[in-house]
Amino acid sequence: MRVFSVSGAQVQAGLALPEQLPEDGYIWIACTRETFQAQLGAVQNTLEKLTGQTLVDLHVSDLLNAQLPSRFDYSSHYDLMVFRRLAQGQSNAETNKGMGLPNAKRPGPPVLHRIDTSPVGFAVFDRVLVSVHPADCSVREAYASRLLASTKAHDANDPRSTGARGIPHNPADMMLRIVSHMVDGYLDLRRELSRQLDHWQAELLHPRTRFNRWDALLHARMGLHQIEALCDDQHTAMQSWTESLDSWRVAPDNTAQREHELLKIRSRDVLEHIDRVVQHVRRLEHNTETAVQMHFNVQGNRTNDIMRTLTALTAIFLPLNLIAGIFGMNFEFIPWLHQASAFWWTLGSMGAIALGMGLVFWRKRYLARTGD
Repeated sequence: MRVFSVSGAQVQAGLALPEQLPEDGYIWIACTRETFQAQLGAVQNTLEKLTGQTLVDLHVSDLLNAQLPSRFDYSSHYDLMVFRRLAQGQSNAETNKGMGLPNAKRPGPPVLHRIDTSPVGFAVFDRVLVSVHPADCSVREAYASRLLASTKAHDANDPRSTGARGIPHNPADMMLRIVSHMVDGYLDLRRELSRQLDHWQAELLHPRTRFNRWDALLHARMGLHQIEALCDDQHTAMQSWTESLDSWRVAPDNTAQREHELLKIRSRDVLEHIDRVVQHVRRLEHNTETAVQMHFNVQGNRTNDIMRTLTALTAIFLPLNLIAGIFGMNFEFIPWLHQASAFWWTLGSMGAIALGMGLVFWRKRYLARTGD
């Protein structure tokens, strides 16, 4: 468990649950799913001290559920966001379980093995943010490091301490930034995933390569379908969150109005990032399906070329077989049968017929060489 006290431009990190809120700021309680379950009573007591409210039992079950899809829910005192991360992580039992796969090595492109889709839960109070992460969550550590780096940059009067990279103004803003960081984690993997699938497409379309990775290609398509379904759930959850912002009670001062407007802008930005992920996944699915169809079309055309050549060769030898069959009949009197030059005339005629039909088929491109 890690606890961050954010007050203005100052961030203090600790491991113990706080006793009180900062004078002008908020608290971020970030813990793993196992720690949250083990210290649920202490977390609930801390929330009651800080906010006067506790988490509802059903929402606690949602935060502890490792199979829950992305969803949004709310109460009169806090909002609940469960977001399945698309981040680069290690292939462990929880990751495979979140993808609905066994604990064995997953087939398909190696990049898909590192896409961790475990859920991350957020309980957003007015001045407290509770986040529940999987074990060894790289997303939490990455954003915690960024948050502490922003504090150091502010102390050094670095311009990067303000704006999009600065310190969040409230728990809702921090939740949106963490969610945006999770979505951007998949966007960073697009190039490697595209390179792997492009390599398979090149193998599918290469005329002299026998493609034998059908099982990996099938599992890759299944993985892309699962990611698309996860993104649809993410989009629905974020859309519900964005719509709920319109019902918030905002103070009439300019600062509160501006912070609320920034929340809407950041929410739309996260939605746009999710749409980019969905579009990229669908484009990869379409390209893969097109490459498979082109592969079978090329194989069909190659088979047609082979059958055309064999048919032309068969047509050339049909007259020759007819001549050989005629002279092979068991009749006593056959023209040229007892002449010394008949054999050579017959061979010459058969060669002329074969050469003539071969030239005709060559001009009609029945025997032409097919370009690779």
